Amino acid sequence: MESNESKPSEETTLKEKIAGLGQKIIGEAELIGGILSADPNIAGEGEFNLEVGDLRQDIAEELEKSEAPDRDDCEKASEEQ
Repeated sequence: MESNESKPSEETTLKEKIAGLGQKIIGEAELIGGILSADPNIAGEGEFNLEVGDLRQDIAEELEKSEAPDRDDCEKASEEQ
């Protein structure tokens, strides 16, 4: 039986992946718009959004790969402190 704790994290990582993709799309549009209008500020914002979108997707993938710590391990660690 699958625990309910894993479902919110799966939904969260999916939302982060989609948000990262959306930010990359916006960044690409801004970059193209900045180049076409010869506005370096808009082109710079586009480059920034592309990078942030990549980072958001990378973080979501890493969160998906990592496992949540076992509750017993956390309790033992807090008792040791």
